[in-house]
Amino acid sequence: MIRLIDVQQEYDNGTKALKGVSLRIDDGDFVFLVGPSGSGKSTIIKLITAEVPPSAGRIMVNGYNLNTIRPSQVAHMRRTLGVIFQDFRLIEKKTVRENLTFAMKAVGASNRAIRERIPYVLKLVGLEKKGDRYPTEISGGEQQRVAIARALVNNPSMIIADEPTGNLDPQRSLEIMMLLERINELGTTMMVVTHERELVDQFGKRVIAIENGRVISDETGGYYRHDETI
Repeated sequence: MIRLIDVQQEYDNGTKALKGVSLRIDDGDFVFLVGPSGSGKSTIIKLITAEVPPSAGRIMVNGYNLNTIRPSQVAHMRRTLGVIFQDFRLIEKKTVRENLTFAMKAVGASNRAIRERIPYVLKLVGLEKKGDRYPTEISGGEQQRVAIARALVNNPSMIIADEPTGNLDPQRSLEIMMLLERINELGTTMMVVTHERELVDQFGKRVIAIENGRVISDETGGYYRHDETI
């Protein structure tokens, strides 16, 4: 579960990124976080992943109180999260399978766990025959599937997808979003950060809209339902 209570965030340069944001994402939810550039979406991700502390307010992430979390606990908290980036961030000199192995070894997974988990995750994302390929040998859509597999491989309770379709054409974007929906149906909480209005509208999920550091809408069924001019 993610919970932000009256969270404010002001950076050292004086920018007030968040101005009293409260939201709750329960286990198993699928939520779109939407808003224009500079609205505060990236700041929310940084707060949830404990990259930055809040200036004010309270944050709970999967049982951890980020206001009082000890530095030694941050790594454990982050293991409950899987993050998918727009630019994939794959290691080009490692194969698809080696990229996933690297992610599992980074958290101390056993060789047995690696052998069992990676084939399952590759099949889930439709890449069971691409494990020995290098990132440069597969398409952009397939690279994003590898990034999704990497986020999944350590079995997080929640995935944060930060503009996961930003570098893809509409057809590949739809395929990636359908894959994320399927992963959510298997039990993983999903937060997709995006500005792609048409894509969001195809899914009828809960949409949290943020603008100028404030939540302006939080409901199911469409992108900015209250204000079509945004």
